[in-house]
Amino acid sequence: MHPVIQKTLGGLSSRYYFRQFFFGLVVAALIFTMSTQGGRSIPIGVLLLTVINTLLYPYSRFVYESIVGFIMGENVFFVNAIFMLVTKFITMAMCWVFAIFVAPIGLAYLYYYHSKAER
Repeated sequence: MHPVIQKTLGGLSSRYYFRQFFFGLVVAALIFTMSTQGGRSIPIGVLLLTVINTLLYPYSRFVYESIVGFIMGENVFFVNAIFMLVTKFITMAMCWVFAIFVAPIGLAYLYYYHSKAER
């Protein structure tokens, strides 16, 4: 495998990647379900964007969790479970929608991190 691909796309642990990929598929399934209601077909642009965002979602989520981890540190908050689930779903949806824009930041960071660790 080419070193650039290995350092970027292979930069996340497989466990983390597949967990986040599963949640990205859930969001994509919701998009497909909503898009096909009423017997309509999915426009090719929506289909292409859905596939790209689903593949890039784990890297987008990595960026989000890194930023939140930096800001929050080791603090723990005790909140209502329903509030937390709703908040979690909203952040997941936002990371999925903006994955095409946010994921390149995560990929660049992973390349930098793994290149630095290699030296």
